[in-house]
Amino acid sequence: MPRQTRRIAATQLADGWLADLLADQRPAIITGFVENWPLVLAGRQSAQAAMEQLLSHYGGAPVTGYVGAQEAGGRFFYDDALTGFNFERSRAPLPHYLDMIRADRTGTGPAVYVGSTDVDQYFPGLRAHNDLPSLFGDAVPTISLWIGNRTVAATHYDSSRNLACCLVGRRRFTLFPPDQVGNLYPGPLDPTPGGQVVSMVNPAAPDLDRYPRFATAMEACEVADLEPGDILFYPALWWHQVEALDGFNIMMNYWWDSVPDFVDTPMATLFHGLLSLRSRPKAERAAWRALFDHYLFGPPEQARDHLPEHAQGPLAPLDPAGARRLRAIVMQRLNR
Repeated sequence: MPRQTRRIAATQLADGWLADLLADQRPAIITGFVENWPLVLAGRQSAQAAMEQLLSHYGGAPVTGYVGAQEAGGRFFYDDALTGFNFERSRAPLPHYLDMIRADRTGTGPAVYVGSTDVDQYFPGLRAHNDLPSLFGDAVPTISLWIGNRTVAATHYDSSRNLACCLVGRRRFTLFPPDQVGNLYPGPLDPTPGGQVVSMVNPAAPDLDRYPRFATAMEACEVADLEPGDILFYPALWWHQVEALDGFNIMMNYWWDSVPDFVDTPMATLFHGLLSLRSRPKAERAAWRALFDHYLFGPPEQARDHLPEHAQGPLAPLDPAGARRLRAIVMQRLNR
């Protein structure tokens, strides 16, 4: 059986608790941390009360919704041929999707999912009484709502740290550390169901004949069961499947990074690595790995401190001007 994610009562938090979690680099549930948010209290009354509370802040702009079949367990994934998806994507006013959820009294209707919806853009004023205290230092988090019925987001990773707030309905996260990537059998880099690469394995019914290494991933995984009012912290690049377990569910999450905005996403490096490194002979790839370890993964000082400051060039500590110069060099090389 997977181990359970550690739980810490909100009343037992010490000062600097988030910094401690970041240093530890393991997931943790903080129970009851947002239990007094108005949206959580409304959800405890009824799904209808939560919908009304949500709609009282809704600005009216169409949102992006995903509708799939509950026959697939509500799991948003690829079609059998891996040429498309097992759901339809559309844009409509939020009440359209809420009506679909409300009409499904038996839990056998379509799986409805309104994902990654910017809170300030679509729900102005909601954060006035439903928001975390200032936890993120100088970082400006991306804050999103996730709304739906019984749905499953296939196992994927985020490139940012996450605080996920369970507001209405229960949620279950199945979490895998980053070093399990090879045992999770990642799917296509493009297209993807929701913008991120997903594991090809369904943890609820793993095909171990086809994906035998997934058994090792299960030994390393942990499960976080969230009640309304709980929050879950997990570090960047942890893989996670997310299940919404009730007939109506709302989650708010905060993504934030430890680097300034002028630092590019490493996914650009990964794609360029496929272009520039993947096809080279094994011995050359090993030599390039040593160079990457020296310049990218080793201590920055090791690569530059033997040079005078004026000669460090791209090895110098990165600032906005240096980022612009590096981006220009990369673009020049790509456009050769």
